[in-house]
Amino acid sequence: APAAAASYVWPGNFHAPAPAQTQAQAARHVQALVRRFPYVCILQRWGGKREVMYTAFRALGDSVDYVQVCDSDTVLDPACTMEMLRILEEDPLVGGVGGDVQILNKYDSWISFLSSVRYWMAFNVERACQSYFGCVQCISGPLGMYRNALLQHFLEDWYNQTFLGSKCSFGDDRHLTNRVLSLGYRTKYTARSKCLTETPTRYLRWLNQQTRWSKSYFREWLYSALWFHKHHLWMTYESVVTGFFPFFLIATVIQLFYRGRVWNILLFLLTVQLVGIIKATYACFLRGNAEMIFMSLYSLLYMSSLLPAKMFAIATITKSGWGTSGRKTIVVNFIGLVPVSVWVAVLLGGLAYTAYCQDLFTDTELAFLVSGAVLYACYWVALLALYLALVARRCSKPQEQYCLTFMEV
Repeated sequence: APAAAASYVWPGNFHAPAPAQTQAQAARHVQALVRRFPYVCILQRWGGKREVMYTAFRALGDSVDYVQVCDSDTVLDPACTMEMLRILEEDPLVGGVGGDVQILNKYDSWISFLSSVRYWMAFNVERACQSYFGCVQCISGPLGMYRNALLQHFLEDWYNQTFLGSKCSFGDDRHLTNRVLSLGYRTKYTARSKCLTETPTRYLRWLNQQTRWSKSYFREWLYSALWFHKHHLWMTYESVVTGFFPFFLIATVIQLFYRGRVWNILLFLLTVQLVGIIKATYACFLRGNAEMIFMSLYSLLYMSSLLPAKMFAIATITKSGWGTSGRKTIVVNFIGLVPVSVWVAVLLGGLAYTAYCQDLFTDTELAFLVSGAVLYACYWVALLALYLALVARRCSKPQEQYCLTFMEV
């Protein structure tokens, strides 16, 4: 029987010719292998994830109708390909489709656990809503499928993407989705196509990841605005709201902390957590899993860490030399703490200033302040107790980390 797999060591790649080797010959050999064998492993000169994806897209050419993408740390549900293929086959106006990406190592740490509940909301509520209107704005890298004819149409423009004169080295999945949307095609999401992927287990690596994602979000937000008129009005509405919300929230917080009263600050914190509890309760019933109640904790993580990370991402949006792995140097690991530290200092300074300038509390104000503080403290005690009872005990059992039962995702 003929061999079903092949491999090839390429000292170069499509954009970096190998010494003493003609580029054309190597490229033709790679293309021949990819088109001849169903399973091919190409070991090429490292050039980032976008370079790897380009090699696959270029080598496939027009030999296939659809292309599925995934990350190296992703575990795929065996049925995921057929589910995405079905959606593309049913509607020729759909140019790309993504699946439900959930966390493989959710019980490794508190940050990976909170990421897991956030992932579920992001995909099964937010992207499911976008899919209803045919405008999913990011088909995630761990699990997606595209019409190959569209990929070949914008392949070179996608690879050579620049922003403010700098070549883009991350955000390849979001830009792929944007390119599909720019041609007027719809993008979809299906919860029936599932995969598990790894997420950072340490706060600093998570923070660097979120900063990197925020850079690509704001960059692609500007690009996607050019195509609002080609899609449902929901795409415009959601993009405007999500794009401006961080700035509105920062202005509101600074206003409260520097020009409000201590009671106003406490009321704001209580309101944030109340909204978080309402969303988390809804998610618990929707998913049928009590662990989703911890989604309410993510609001504090957003306020304390993601907000300053987003502002830092905008300030360094053209910088692509750090944050791609979060493991190489001390600077890479700790630079994400700079905006968080500045943000905390700003908030503590505002709180101290407000407390100093505020007149003495009346008896009524003091009663409300104490009651609110007690209520806020009770919320955290209750959530901590639930975390210790439901989650912490599972974190101590490493054998459960990689239970790939997709029915429980």
